[in-house]
Amino acid sequence: MTNNYAFIDGQNLYFSLKSIGWKVDYKRFRVYLKEKYSITRAYIFVGFLPDYQQFYNFLQSAGFIIVFKPVLESKDGKIKGNCDAELVLQTMIDLPNFEKALIVSGDGDFYCLVKYLKNNGKLLKVLAPAHQSCSSLLFQMAGKDISFVEDLRTKVEYKRKGPHKDGTL
Repeated sequence: MTNNYAFIDGQNLYFSLKSIGWKVDYKRFRVYLKEKYSITRAYIFVGFLPDYQQFYNFLQSAGFIIVFKPVLESKDGKIKGNCDAELVLQTMIDLPNFEKALIVSGDGDFYCLVKYLKNNGKLLKVLAPAHQSCSSLLFQMAGKDISFVEDLRTKVEYKRKGPHKDGTL
């Protein structure tokens, strides 16, 4: 059995898909990662907000390993929880433990990580959330080893079950 790991930039995944009008169904996404890419461990990197504990519990029950970073609130009230360094560090810590790595992000800050993994035969694929928000640096480095979550919409989109809180469907 193949032993591949996924390293998911949670903020990049969420906001890139939100910008094109949809949300990922994390349970379906985790199944997809296992079936398509033989992902045995799927890390998701997120900023920690106490109000989201129920969501974090759901992610864990869906099979994700959550790596948290404390968040900072700017003077204008924006929340910042960038986890890029944590994702790179965890990938390097786990390097001897996996066959190949799947990087889920469109952030150009991962250019050097993707380059290193590719040059060392450890890159499975870059799975960027959306074409429009994918860094050209990352796109160039990944080359043929890039795909897009937005192309998986029919397989991994979250579809609300039942009526909205206001009673509409």
